[in-house]
Amino acid sequence: MKRNYQVEMEEEIARLNGRRPALLLHSCCGPCSSAVLERLKDHFQVTVLYYNPNIEPAEEYAHRLAEQRRLLSELPWETGFLPCAYDHEAFAAFAEGMADCPEGGERCRACFALRLRETARQAREHGFEYFTTTLSVSPHKDAERINQIGEEAGREAGVRYLMADFKKKNGYLRSLRLSAEYGLYRQNYCGCLYSRAGVPERQP
Repeated sequence: MKRNYQVEMEEEIARLNGRRPALLLHSCCGPCSSAVLERLKDHFQVTVLYYNPNIEPAEEYAHRLAEQRRLLSELPWETGFLPCAYDHEAFAAFAEGMADCPEGGERCRACFALRLRETARQAREHGFEYFTTTLSVSPHKDAERINQIGEEAGREAGVRYLMADFKKKNGYLRSLRLSAEYGLYRQNYCGCLYSRAGVPERQP
């Protein structure tokens, strides 16, 4: 039977009995993090990790990072931020050999694994009890695959991964509304240049 990750998250939160443990949230972008942070803030002490070495060019990475920081500064509740370096070489090391993979295929799986393993490592290093990711808020991302990778990364690092499917309960729609409310830049491709192939250039 197919797992319901939204229900699993709700059950995990219920087991907290009002306790708010520290959670490291991997964020793929400011717009996606908006609705996820809103959903998690009452249950966890959330810190955002912006680790996305897939994004290119560097100017695009800097733009998205700036929007993530701006959102956190403007939210009406406090959220931590854990900075990390732009490490595009870590993505290019495997992605260049997978250039012909279709979007959503094995290159994307490897990209998710890269980001979630680093999040798990950072969570362990900094003493977080939980970690999770905003990736599942997107209707274009496979929540089952993301959660399988996250669960495995958590086992390897010895940190609890919070199962989630943030697109459930209108999570994606809420992210659109919050993005409009905060005037957030919404990119028109996932991040890497392979995902940008075929996307029309933005008008100046």
